[in-house]
Amino acid sequence: MVTTPRTVAVFGAGYIGLVTGACLAELGHRVTVRDVQPERIRLLNGGEVPIHEPGLGDLIAANKERLTFTLEAHTALKDAEIAYVCVDTPPTASGDADLSRVWSVIDTLKGAPHLAAVVVKSTVPVGTGERVRAALDEAGLAHVGYAANPEFTAEGKAVDDFLHPDRIVIGTSDARTDRLIRELHDGVDGPVQTLSVASAEMVKLAANALLATKITFINEIATVCEATGADVEQVATAIGMDHRLGPHFLQAGLGYGGSCFPKDSRALRAMASNSGYPFQLLNSVIEVNDLQPRRAIQRLKTELGGLKGRRVALLGMTFKAGTDDLREAPSAVVAARLLAENATVHCWDPMARPADVTPWNATTRHPSPADALCDADAALVVTEWPELREVDWASAGRTMRRRLLFDGRNTLDPDALVSAGFTYMSVGRATVRPAAP
Repeated sequence: MVTTPRTVAVFGAGYIGLVTGACLAELGHRVTVRDVQPERIRLLNGGEVPIHEPGLGDLIAANKERLTFTLEAHTALKDAEIAYVCVDTPPTASGDADLSRVWSVIDTLKGAPHLAAVVVKSTVPVGTGERVRAALDEAGLAHVGYAANPEFTAEGKAVDDFLHPDRIVIGTSDARTDRLIRELHDGVDGPVQTLSVASAEMVKLAANALLATKITFINEIATVCEATGADVEQVATAIGMDHRLGPHFLQAGLGYGGSCFPKDSRALRAMASNSGYPFQLLNSVIEVNDLQPRRAIQRLKTELGGLKGRRVALLGMTFKAGTDDLREAPSAVVAARLLAENATVHCWDPMARPADVTPWNATTRHPSPADALCDADAALVVTEWPELREVDWASAGRTMRRRLLFDGRNTLDPDALVSAGFTYMSVGRATVRPAAP
């Protein structure tokens, strides 16, 4: 517990806002989370968590005396010392970050002169803090501190990432605000680094762009492996043993997705372009990632001799295991391409919520992998759900029209699949076929 509990208003009840609010309450602070979506607040006030994030529901329940939820900004700001901005910043048509939600919150804060500090946790372009600082000064809030405090949490382990981070980055030029945010994080197990506001804003964009580049690099190596007979899994394991490189984000697959890597990479590219600099490396990263799921469909099409009239089972829809998030998921591109080739698509995912948008409204959802596989001409693993390793593939294969599986995450055992009679395709490795009878 912190030695000095604070009263905090958190604006935004999405993945970042909810985790931030719940974790600050766990540290002993009094927190009110405000959101503009009535259904989301209704669920939270009823004890339900509208998103899937391991440990988050238990944390909210354990801190219900210190954690409240509201639709009203004035309720959240009443007696608040610190206001956290945790709203999303989706991409515009130009690739720039849409800051309209951020500015809406800032406009609301102008009516709260009792605040000690405003903290932006949302991912924003470099220079946003300078503009916010100017807006606060113009509104007569020069006495209110400002800081950028970017988040580095990964969906599926966001609670642990908040409480045990690699680092806490505070972007401010104000020693009082720096001290306040450090005290706010008392009890968090991680080093604190204070930077300029602009540098803190850049850290988040640069970190995500570098991780996206690492994923894209191993996918490019996977393509070369397919052409030369090398095994990308063996190559990645050996590369990862180099202490200068490390093993993380070297998993070949269908490309990155989610709410951060695609958006932040495009935002950094747009920011560089707006400054007159063509970020060629990042251009290539984005292009390769966009092509990665399409390459898988092309390989499947070649193997099947065409996709028209084929029934394909997509195993996994979310952008990664451990979340219910469909944002920028490679599965959407895969499903759309299959439908464009006049295939029928049958999906399974244990967590994905129904999404009434193309392409999911043209696919069939199933309650289990076995149901999705029935009568399928091929299966495509899109998300590395651990449940797929528990499937009885020999039994499932007997219900399929053809025992063909494309492992888009290299998550299954090739020998086990081949023993079950499957032709096993994967990313960056040769296709393995059953022995001829």
